[in-house]
Amino acid sequence: MAIHRTSLLRQKCESFITLVPEAFSATRSTSLLGGLHSVVTFDRLLVNVGGDFNPNTGLFQCRIAGAYYFTLTVGKYPKKLLSVMLVKNRQEVQAMVYNEHRKQGRKVQSQSTMISLSPMDTVWLLVQQNPNYALYSNFAPYITFSGYLVYHEYTSCLRYLNNHLGTECLPHGHPRYSWRDAPEELRSAFSVARTSSLLGEISKQDKKEALTFDVEYVNIGGHFNKSSGKFVCRFPGVYYFSFTVGKYPRRAVSVKLMKGAGEVQAMVFDEDTAQNRGMQSQSLLLFLNQGDIIWLYSQQDKHYAVYSNQGRYTTFTGFLLYPK
Repeated sequence: MAIHRTSLLRQKCESFITLVPEAFSATRSTSLLGGLHSVVTFDRLLVNVGGDFNPNTGLFQCRIAGAYYFTLTVGKYPKKLLSVMLVKNRQEVQAMVYNEHRKQGRKVQSQSTMISLSPMDTVWLLVQQNPNYALYSNFAPYITFSGYLVYHEYTSCLRYLNNHLGTECLPHGHPRYSWRDAPEELRSAFSVARTSSLLGEISKQDKKEALTFDVEYVNIGGHFNKSSGKFVCRFPGVYYFSFTVGKYPRRAVSVKLMKGAGEVQAMVFDEDTAQNRGMQSQSLLLFLNQGDIIWLYSQQDKHYAVYSNQGRYTTFTGFLLYPK
């Protein structure tokens, strides 16, 4: 009987969560100079499902706990530095930087990551409070901020049902669930970051080593090993992958997304004489079979490097979109 009631509650939670998803996308059509404001605000809402993003304050407040995917794109102002941070509850999650300020040209950069949120957690973008920094945009626009719930946590969903649909939704003694107790076939996601640079040191490459990570934002299912840098597919289906890599001063960038021993996608930036730091991002969809291994490879030649520090400029994210 208890198992049957648990199953009914789980089914109710699954159907209910489809009615109250969380997703937003907003744009800004004017530039923002550092030193005047800290939080990036927005003047146009493209999507605000659930109504949890406030464009006037620039704040997203979580209502349903779970794993959220955030992506941001910002424009670099001519002859200004660029530094934007993704912030969760006043704690820096990830930073975007481009420190070439002598050139007149404009530039657009993007970054994304997945993080776990609890109800009332707040997420926003923070621009460096210094007049040497700025964000560029116009009516096009160049500044965007988006986020959506990928996997909800059952504990929060059941609590939401209890608060809004009556106490019978949570009978006395009912166990509390987390996403790790949810049906496994629906859950596979990771998001990791690296806080140190990796410099190529050899001239001849005998063996390709995976790019490893030391910060774990999300690892639902435990299918990613940050020490080895490899994701092992357990559930066949269509997966989304994205990665962002920082450019080391006076070094080129060459990072490849690998599936087993084969190259799937390459990122390259061969301006190895430039002193400036920068970042590049790429993403794609892949169909994976059980046992397939996904990893990032950074060229190990001494002319190449990957840049990162406590700003976590180098990240890697992936999650299951559609099970087979």
